[in-house]
Amino acid sequence: MSLPHANRTTLVIGAALLALALPALAERGDRDKPVNLESDTVEINDLTRVSVYQGNVRLSQGTLLMTSAKLVVVQDDDGFSKSSATGSPAYFKQKREGVDEFVEGWALRIDYDAKREQVEMHSQARIKRGADEVRGNTIVYEGLTESYRVIGGKEAASEYNPKGRVRAVIQPKRSAAKPATENGVPLKPSPGVNAPN
Repeated sequence: MSLPHANRTTLVIGAALLALALPALAERGDRDKPVNLESDTVEINDLTRVSVYQGNVRLSQGTLLMTSAKLVVVQDDDGFSKSSATGSPAYFKQKREGVDEFVEGWALRIDYDAKREQVEMHSQARIKRGADEVRGNTIVYEGLTESYRVIGGKEAASEYNPKGRVRAVIQPKRSAAKPATENGVPLKPSPGVNAPN
């Protein structure tokens, strides 16, 4: 393996995995940061364009952190990649753009298709954003349409959720009460008028 290929492969992996933190929410500056990747073993096949990282896989790029037991990346003829991270569970965490908040995700398998801009989290899938959280057997994020689909099932079942239904916790959004205005000018009570008793 030549060093230029190793760098190219690392960049492909970084680009693919950066999207795992849900592109619409991710810190934009992370894309310009170096990718750091560690694993116990790595196998790279130039002929098949398959890279396999195994054992305590840890990837970081800017605010993105991803850990898994195994990471497989396959590059197609057009240069797009598909990646699959597996673990007990596989995990990612990344800061959201413009706010002091992180998105975290857990699943036994996390797949990313760069061409379709699609993230699929399978088996015991869970995403947490701030205090909001959603759980299901499968969570699919479509980057092109910025839409989510969450599917329940027996693998999402637990002692507290025996039917494996989709569960979500959504915190109320707090907004400061805005003062009354007329044509953009704040309204104030007249100094000589008292409120009725």
